[in-house]
Amino acid sequence: MRAVLEKIKLVEGTDSTTLILGESGTGKELVANAIHQNSPRSQFPLIKVSCAALPESLLEAELFGHEKGAFTGALRQRHGRFELAHRGTLFLDEVGEISPVIQVKLLRVLQERQFERVGGNDTIHVDVRLVCATQKDLRKEVAQGRFREDLFYRLNVVPVVIPPLRQRQEDIMVIAEHVLKSCAGKMNKTLNGFSPAARELFLRYSFPGNVRELENMVERAVALGRDREAVQPQDLCGFQSCPFTGGQPQESCGFCSEGLTGQKREERQLTSLAMAREQFEKGYILSVLERVDGSRTTGAKILGISRKALWEKCKRYGIPSAREEAEDEG
Repeated sequence: MRAVLEKIKLVEGTDSTTLILGESGTGKELVANAIHQNSPRSQFPLIKVSCAALPESLLEAELFGHEKGAFTGALRQRHGRFELAHRGTLFLDEVGEISPVIQVKLLRVLQERQFERVGGNDTIHVDVRLVCATQKDLRKEVAQGRFREDLFYRLNVVPVVIPPLRQRQEDIMVIAEHVLKSCAGKMNKTLNGFSPAARELFLRYSFPGNVRELENMVERAVALGRDREAVQPQDLCGFQSCPFTGGQPQESCGFCSEGLTGQKREERQLTSLAMAREQFEKGYILSVLERVDGSRTTGAKILGISRKALWEKCKRYGIPSAREEAEDEG
């Protein structure tokens, strides 16, 4: 993410077209906001369009505007988003969803900085900085003939790739604490952070919905959590019949469906609580140490425990790499 932020700083002062790539929920719109707010165009509008939300006919009129009587319901002249973004920034979200017809018109605007409204003959010139985002692999779309190659190269001047949350687990608790503070303030609650068990679930979970899913989970935890207490696992889940509250697995629960311990659900139900805790803790410590290349210092920081406590747990569970490292240092 530091590399991403550094690239944002490099391009924010230019007029180069920027293509933001990343899975849904990674924060592509926030990156677009940051680029605009720190650019010389920040005093002018940032106009946003969700390309996936509109059919081709409406998207064309939305982007380029229309003249009175251009189609049924066009009772007056209407300026499009390109005109509204003049001297500012236009953000096209999910640009990979636009149709071939709109692709051609968008390519012309990028090349010539001019267009005509739907149903009009007057040529309109605009000065717009374009920022686009998509969760699609546009190179693959080009190869399969669904996206114009020339348009792709026009958009892909400066690519910014936002990694999914599962690839930057160090950010999970930072984001979670920030959202917790924000949501607690809105709901007039005082919550004492996250319990160790809740932290373990956060760091074990892959978050297929990325930051958006994390935000929703924390908001639910604030709503369900008891004032002046730490957030518990059952607050994160919200299902009364979830294994974390003693019931049966739920298909719609991300924790259940992902199978945190890597065991079959039937086996997990037959395991004693103490043994299940030990199995989970051992597997979790192993996974953390693998991600940090065996670094006991970094691993302890992620786990939220001291280096000595980590050494004792590794000794208890027979994790030799971390134990030997500690003995060598001591």
